[in-house]
Amino acid sequence: MELIKTNKELLRVILAVSIMVVGVLHFAVPAPFVKIVPPQLPSPLALVYISGFFEILGGIGLLTPPVSCAAAWGLILLFIAVFPANINMAVNGIQIGGIPNNWWLQAIRLPFQGVLIAWGWWYTKPSNDPNQASIIPGYPKTEEQTIKNQKSKNKN
Repeated sequence: MELIKTNKELLRVILAVSIMVVGVLHFAVPAPFVKIVPPQLPSPLALVYISGFFEILGGIGLLTPPVSCAAAWGLILLFIAVFPANINMAVNGIQIGGIPNNWWLQAIRLPFQGVLIAWGWWYTKPSNDPNQASIIPGYPKTEEQTIKNQKSKNKN
């Protein structure tokens, strides 16, 4: 468990990049995602594009310190929102190219959704880590940088 805690920021990057890749795939190759949208839902292609957009946005948000907590909450909601598609795939044995047609392999996605939710939950609290992963140059600011900026503002 200590190994996981010490690599929290690496795991943030892995989650963010993974979810962004999946989001891009929603646009690049939407057919497999459309195939698993439950038939009770309207406009499957639009739902795939919407979920892909929010996956990309959530991944970027996780790596943007000022909004990373909100992005984590958004990803949790997204993981819950797409869960019916995973259930639909497992229950109805929907075959997707490249994934073996095995009920157990499809069913493993169901508990994995809980892992994704827990992983997102880990980032819902503000980070005090000066090494928080960030796509914004100079973020997060260290305490030393903050003090230096305050002194600079006080001089003006």
